[in-house]
Amino acid sequence: MDIQSSATAWKWQVVYSFLLCSWGWVSGQIIFSVGEETEQGSLVGNVAQVLGINLVDISKRRLHLGSERNRKHFALNPANGDLTVKERIDRESLCGSSSACVLPIEIVAENPLELYSLEIEIIDINDNSPTFSVSEHIINITELLSSPGVRFPLEIAYDPDVGKNGISQYKINPTPHFSLSVKNRKDGTLIPELVLETVLDREEKGEHRLVLTALDGGEPPRSGSCHITVNVLDINDNPPVFEKSNYKIKLLENPKLNTVLTTLNATDLDEGRNGEIEYYFDSHTSESAKELFYLNSQTGEIYIKGILDYEESNFHELSIRAKDKGVPKMEGQCLLQVEVEDANDNPPEIILTSTSTDVPENAALETAVAFFTVKDKDSGKNGEVTLTLSPNLPFKIKPLKNHYSLVTDQLLDREKISQYVIQMTAKDLGSPTLQTHVAFSLNISDINDNPPLFLQASYDAILHENKEPGSFLCVVSAFDSDEGVNAELTYSIVNSNIDVFSVSSLVYIDPKNGNVYSQRAFDYENIQVFKITVRVEDSGSPKLFSNATVSIFILDVNDNYPTLLYPKYTRELIIDERIPNSASPGYLVTKLSAVDLDSGHNAWLLFSLVDDTDTTLFKVSAYTGEIRTIRELQETDYKEQRLVTSISDHGEPPLSTTVIILVNVIESTEEKNPKPQDFLTNSKPATDLTLYLIVSLVAISLVSLITFIILIVKCLNNATYGNSSVCCFTSRSYSDQYADQYKPTLYLNTDGTLKYMEVRMVPTDPQGQCYQNCFQTAAETPNVSIMKAQHFPQLNDSVNENKGCVDTNCLNDTQQVSVFVYSLIL
Repeated sequence: MDIQSSATAWKWQVVYSFLLCSWGWVSGQIIFSVGEETEQGSLVGNVAQVLGINLVDISKRRLHLGSERNRKHFALNPANGDLTVKERIDRESLCGSSSACVLPIEIVAENPLELYSLEIEIIDINDNSPTFSVSEHIINITELLSSPGVRFPLEIAYDPDVGKNGISQYKINPTPHFSLSVKNRKDGTLIPELVLETVLDREEKGEHRLVLTALDGGEPPRSGSCHITVNVLDINDNPPVFEKSNYKIKLLENPKLNTVLTTLNATDLDEGRNGEIEYYFDSHTSESAKELFYLNSQTGEIYIKGILDYEESNFHELSIRAKDKGVPKMEGQCLLQVEVEDANDNPPEIILTSTSTDVPENAALETAVAFFTVKDKDSGKNGEVTLTLSPNLPFKIKPLKNHYSLVTDQLLDREKISQYVIQMTAKDLGSPTLQTHVAFSLNISDINDNPPLFLQASYDAILHENKEPGSFLCVVSAFDSDEGVNAELTYSIVNSNIDVFSVSSLVYIDPKNGNVYSQRAFDYENIQVFKITVRVEDSGSPKLFSNATVSIFILDVNDNYPTLLYPKYTRELIIDERIPNSASPGYLVTKLSAVDLDSGHNAWLLFSLVDDTDTTLFKVSAYTGEIRTIRELQETDYKEQRLVTSISDHGEPPLSTTVIILVNVIESTEEKNPKPQDFLTNSKPATDLTLYLIVSLVAISLVSLITFIILIVKCLNNATYGNSSVCCFTSRSYSDQYADQYKPTLYLNTDGTLKYMEVRMVPTDPQGQCYQNCFQTAAETPNVSIMKAQHFPQLNDSVNENKGCVDTNCLNDTQQVSVFVYSLIL
C-alpha cells in the first residue's frame, strides 16, 4: 500500500472515528474506531474525556485496562486518559472474514472502584489483493456436444479484506465464444462461471486462452488474475449426475471421529472408462472444511476426521464434484450443507475483572468489592447461567450491564471475622448441567471502633508511709480488640488535685506497661487514702480511651514518739510536783496525759517507772498514767523524790519518751490535785454544758433519722421504676454497715454527769483504727471538784486539726471518726 493511499485512509478513519464516538456516547455504549495497520503510539481517543472524568481527577482515579488481551493491542495513559495503539493490528488475523470487527475493552477506575465497557472497531483497509489458489485453470470441452449456454465453474479468488475492500467483480478478456456469469451465493461469495456462447469446433480452433480477473472495491481497487485454457476434445458426451444438486445434513457437535456423515452417489450413462466416476472436493470447498471432512474418491463416502465445534462454526458447505475417466473427462457437481447443532459441552466461565484485596470494616452497604463477567460458549438453554455464592457470607451479587459486581450485603466486623473466602459458582441450564467454581480471599481491614478496656474497673494499692519515691504501687492492665496501631495502648493519669497537691506530683504511671509508682514519700498522719483516675488510650484515629480508679492506701509505721500533754513541763521534760508529808497511801501525785500521732498499735501508750525510782513509795498506772503513793511518807524518806517515767507505744520497734518528775514533800496541807476542769479552756456551769450536749445529741439523732427516711423513700421510688442500681440496700446496706461501725460511748463522772462522749466508726481493718489516750475516765478520778482550765501548748496543733485527738486519717479517707466532747466536771 503506498503512502498516499494510507494517508487518505487514515484521514477518513479519523473522521469516521469521531462520528462513531459521538454515536456511541449518545447511545450509552462508548465506541472508538481505528484502522488496521495503524502505527504504534497512534491515538485512538481520550477515555477520560469521554467518561466525563476531570483532568484533575485522572491521576487519582488510576485508570487502567481490565484484561490482558486489551493490554496486548492498546495502552492507556493513566496521566491524561489517552488510549493509544500498542502494536500493529491486523484485522484479518483478529476477525478473519467477519464483516464487523469489534474489540471489547474494559476500563477500570478506582477511588471509587468502577468498570466501564468500550468497543473499538477495527476498520478494514484495502491492504490485500485478490488471489487465486491456482494460476492456471484448464477446461476441457467436447466439440459439438457442448451447446451454447453450458456453464463451466471457474476458480474463485480469495481476498482477506471485507466489505467493499473485498472482491466486488470478475471479468474476462472479450471473446465471441465465451461470456462470464457471476452468481452471488447466500454468504455473499461471488462465484464466476464461464458460459459457452457458441458451439465449439475443434477443427476450427482446438484451444482457447482466457484471462479471468478478480477486482476488489477498494480505493484504488486491487486485482488478481488466473489464466484459463479451454481445450476442445472429442466426444465423451455424458457427464456424471448426482441424485440431488443440494444435500442438507444436521448433526450434534462433537461426533466421534471416522463417523460416516453420508454417502454420495453419482451416475454416468456412459460405459467403460467414460462411466467410471471419481469424487473429490473442488476449489469452492474451504480448507477448514477439508480439515474436518474426508471424501472417499471411489465410494463417495464422507467421513468426519476433525472435531466439529458448534462454538467455532455451526455451518459448513462442501462443494463436491464427480468426474468420469472418459476422454475428455466429464464432471458433475453437488453442494452438501452441514448444520452443526449445539451440545452442552462448555462449562460457564467466571472472569474476575477487578477485585479488592481488603475492605474496611465500616464499609457501607452495597460497597463494591469485585467486578466479574460470566460467559458460556454454548447457546440457548446451554448458555443460560445462574450464579450462587457460598452460604453465610455478608455479600451479594449485583447484576450490571454486561457484567456483575460483588457488593456487601451486611455490616462487617473485623473483630468477629477478619477474612472471608468467597466462592462463586456458575451453573448453566443445559443437560447435563455444567458448573464452574471461582474462589478468592477478601481481608477486612481494621478501624478504630473499640475502646481499650481495663481488666478491672478499680484497683487497690497499699504503701507504707515514708517509702522512698519511686516505690512500686501496682500495675493496671488493659486490652483492645482492634489490631495494629489501633491496639497500641498508652497509660496516663487524669490530672486532678488531692487537697493542695496535683495528682501528678504524687504518683507516676509508666505509659507503656501501666506500672504505677509513687512520686514522693507519704506521711500517714497527713494522708491515709486517696484515689486517682488512670486512663488508657489507643493510638487510632480518632483516639478512644477508658478510665479506671486506683485507690491508694497509706499504711501507718511507728514514726512518732509519744508526746506529753499534761502536766506542765520544761524543755527537758522535767515536772515539778508537791505532796504533803501527810499524804496517805493511794494519794494522787499527778496524772500524765500523753498522745501519739500514730494510729493503731503504734498509738497505744504504756506508762512505767524506770531507773532508780523508789518503787516502794510510788507507782504509775500502766494505762492511765496516774502516779500514786504506795505507802505513807516516813521521816527517812527524801524530801525530794525523783521519778523517771517512760511513756512508750506498742509499735515495732516501740518508741518511748522519758519524763522526769521531781516530787517535793512539803509541810503544807493545801492540796492542789489536778482536776478534769484543768483541760477545759473555758469554765462554765456543768449543768449548762450537759444541757447543750443533750440538745446536740437529740439534734444529731433527728437529722440522722430524717436522712435515713429520705434514703428509704428514694430507694423505694427507684425500685418502682426499675432502677435498682441506684439503691444500695441489699442484704446488708451501706447505711447498716455505717450504723454498725459507729460506736458512740458515753463517759460519766462519779456523780453521774457526762464527762465526754466518743463516737467512733469501728474499722474492718485493725490497722486503720485510731487509738487515743487523752483523758482519764470518771471511774479513775476520785476528785470531782472544778479546776481552772489549763493551757497545753503541745496540744494546740493536734487539737486544732483533729478536734479532740482525732487523727486526720480518722476524719478523711479511712472514714474513722472520733468525736470528743469535753464537759465540765462538777
